[in-house]
Amino acid sequence: MVLAKATDHNYHEATKHSVVSVQIDPNYVDASTQPQSFKTYPHFFRRFPLEPTHPTHQFLALTSAITYQKHYREGTHLLRVQPSAGALYPTELYVQVRGISGMLDGIYHLEPETNSLTLIYELIDDGIEAYFTDAGNDIRLVKGCILLVSCVYFRSSWKYRNRSLRYCFLDSGHHLGAIEASAYASGYDYQLLFDVDWPALNEDFGFETKEFFTAAMVVGEVKARATKKPVRRLRSPIPTVSGTDYFEPNRFIEVGYQATLRAQASADSAVPLQPRLLQQPTFPVQPAQWQEAIQQRRSARRFYPTAISQKSFLAVCDALHQPLPGALKTLEIYAVLHRVDEQSSGLYRTIDDKTLHCLKTGEFHTQTGHLCINQAIARDCAAIFFITSACHNYRVSLQQAGVVGHRIYLAATALGLGCSGIGAFYDDEVQAFLGTDQPVLYAIAVGQTTRPDLIT
Repeated sequence: MVLAKATDHNYHEATKHSVVSVQIDPNYVDASTQPQSFKTYPHFFRRFPLEPTHPTHQFLALTSAITYQKHYREGTHLLRVQPSAGALYPTELYVQVRGISGMLDGIYHLEPETNSLTLIYELIDDGIEAYFTDAGNDIRLVKGCILLVSCVYFRSSWKYRNRSLRYCFLDSGHHLGAIEASAYASGYDYQLLFDVDWPALNEDFGFETKEFFTAAMVVGEVKARATKKPVRRLRSPIPTVSGTDYFEPNRFIEVGYQATLRAQASADSAVPLQPRLLQQPTFPVQPAQWQEAIQQRRSARRFYPTAISQKSFLAVCDALHQPLPGALKTLEIYAVLHRVDEQSSGLYRTIDDKTLHCLKTGEFHTQTGHLCINQAIARDCAAIFFITSACHNYRVSLQQAGVVGHRIYLAATALGLGCSGIGAFYDDEVQAFLGTDQPVLYAIAVGQTTRPDLIT
């Protein structure tokens, strides 16, 4: 029955949480059975360490870097620049490089664990550009980088089962946000691409059904070819390499992903590859501060129930409403303010012009704690954002929510605040509280993580 719902595009309905569902299925797992979280190509593939003196290397390193280690009884967890549901990191990153000094033209797999690029395919007259669905006979070259985000979904479904369809797409959005952040810190312009011939790319990369592409980002100069001969698709397939040490298929996730490829991404998201400059985001802190925030970002585990300044809150709103080059944002964003100086507590809608529209006033911190499955971070935070969308394409909407969530993380970190993404909540209850008929995709809490008597 659940699979039938998924086939009818009701993935959100099929994976909702409620008070009853959480009690019936608390979702315990044996940590010793967790699949590996890094994909590695065989040793005979050529590897290139990411050099700190090479600008492109620096940019790429910051898109996926390991920034912290946590030691547990069952082993060490390597935490990265992007947050991930349960710190399971289902995403991988592939990079096409063309026309960059000191680098071979080719397709690389980025290995965060070794901080290196693995060359998996050398380019001749072919390339990823040929898979862009708007290309037609006028296929443009990208001088620079095309970055492809994929999901090895079993890393997430091992714990979250069907609901991991959401988390795979949200985590992909966070990875896009990490790429965006590195581009901003490095002074590079970029464009997002959601509408690509993903089935053909999945096949040519040898993913079988264990991994799938979700989005692309172009960082470089888009230019017409000097000759009339078009760029062709990859001459030969890339060898199949599994992203986990073992695998359990989940038909719900595979069918759900395939349905997002059949949906019309253009209904709410697709912008063809542009040769002209798209409007780029301008975040409320300088690139150097943004880079520090990238390195320091962590998910808060607790908040002190104390106020943050109105200026800081509005700066976070400024960051999340910046333009998203290559995407037509159709997200609606609500904010529940608990403890913001000079601002009445209550439920607000945040508008693209960075204004707040008050929907109702009141003290809702106990209620939001309950709505987020009784998590203290949702009760004790200064403010919590809820992101909704009409979801014309579920994959695209969730990825956009992940990008916006990543901006909130980095802006809060740069301002000395804590942040925590919340993917688990009582779906229908949150929807009713917000007074919307749109699915609720994500919640992000912002607040004070410094003990009140230590705040200067």
